[in-house]
Amino acid sequence: MKNAHREINAVLTARTHESELIEHAAHGNADAFALIMRQHNQRLFRTARSILRNDADAEDALQEAYLRAWQALSTFRADARLSTWLVRIVVNESLGRLRRRGAQLIPLDTIMTLPDPKAQGALTARFEQQPEPMAMRSELRHVLEVHIDQLPDLYRTVFVMCAVEEMTTHEVALAMEIPEATVRTRLSRARKLLRAGLVSDMDVTLEDAFSFDGERCDRIVRAVLEKGKGLRFS
Repeated sequence: MKNAHREINAVLTARTHESELIEHAAHGNADAFALIMRQHNQRLFRTARSILRNDADAEDALQEAYLRAWQALSTFRADARLSTWLVRIVVNESLGRLRRRGAQLIPLDTIMTLPDPKAQGALTARFEQQPEPMAMRSELRHVLEVHIDQLPDLYRTVFVMCAVEEMTTHEVALAMEIPEATVRTRLSRARKLLRAGLVSDMDVTLEDAFSFDGERCDRIVRAVLEKGKGLRFS
């Protein structure tokens, strides 16, 4: 068995077809699942963070979601994209953590009608009102991340999925199990809120928001594979 795994691992690379990686990973092959994680890590981390608004919490949620996904991988059907299936698991895990810690989830379709001038003021603060000039790209990226964090809960998640990760509204609708029209509405409202504070500079730094470096990717992969040693596969 060890020799067989060694032969399989020798031919698995980042260019191996996704269906082949899924087949091997579903039977417990760690190298195959590591490749799957590396291909989806950034998108899934950004998704978790958009809900939890904390890097450490997002990493924990992502690791747990990966373990659940790995053990359930044999149930995955090719009629959906693997990325969409994984995003759905991460969303459910992240929202579950919010509920368990007693976070109040406000209905998103009514949140903009709440009379909260303080919250609205924070969202619409202009760059020139900040205590220091925002000259460097890294500073601008930080301001963008702060404004995204201040968006209402699932406006924020939809925005990160669509605008930052460039998922289609159809993919997001499937992942979050909501109508595509709802995705478009929430994305539009998120953009309006952000434009009020970020004006034309918003689109310049979207690709750098919530940066996902190699060290974080390696750490998540190592942690999941270590925890996954006790999993049982068919």
